[in-house]
Amino acid sequence: MKVLGINGSHRPGKGTAALLQAALDAAAEAGASTELVELAQLDIQFCIGCNACLGRTSCTLSDDMNDLYEKMRDADAILLASPDYFGTVSARMKNFMDRTRPFHMVENVLKGKLGGGLATAGLNNCGAEGALELIDHWLATHEMIAVHPRPKGPVLAPGAIATGFAGLDDEGRPQWRSVKADPIGFDLARQMGLDIVELGGRLGM
Repeated sequence: MKVLGINGSHRPGKGTAALLQAALDAAAEAGASTELVELAQLDIQFCIGCNACLGRTSCTLSDDMNDLYEKMRDADAILLASPDYFGTVSARMKNFMDRTRPFHMVENVLKGKLGGGLATAGLNNCGAEGALELIDHWLATHEMIAVHPRPKGPVLAPGAIATGFAGLDDEGRPQWRSVKADPIGFDLARQMGLDIVELGGRLGM
């Protein structure tokens, strides 16, 4: 089984990448082959609305998206990770989503593949849920199967979200930490990787 992780952060190798890597590491430990792609390290132009993809499953633009199209075709599962930018995904991630239009207009090329979303944010309950919602919508548009992690025990979060919020001090001021220090978010990310491989096995991937 092949699991592709796509990081939409403008800062490669930082907190969002670490959260995504945790999911990929868990998938690899469960037997999958994995790869993490940093969108910030790729040259991906904006969709220009030429509508060439109304008649074909390829894009008229020639850039690093071409290699990413092939990686997505080859993957059994695709994980998207993004920091919360004003209640939704980053502009870089949204641009990537726009450029997957050729995989939807003629046929849903990604139909039946597994997928999931991960997000990072500064505060709890303050925008990352919107990022996950948009990722879920992207998965649904492509007729992919969305996987939502559910570790054993009580429900602790709405999804694989890691935040930099460490609580309030005695005067009610926010205290900060690295998102890498969020145990709940990373537990959910690892569960995402395990769940992806388990469901992929059931589906014969």
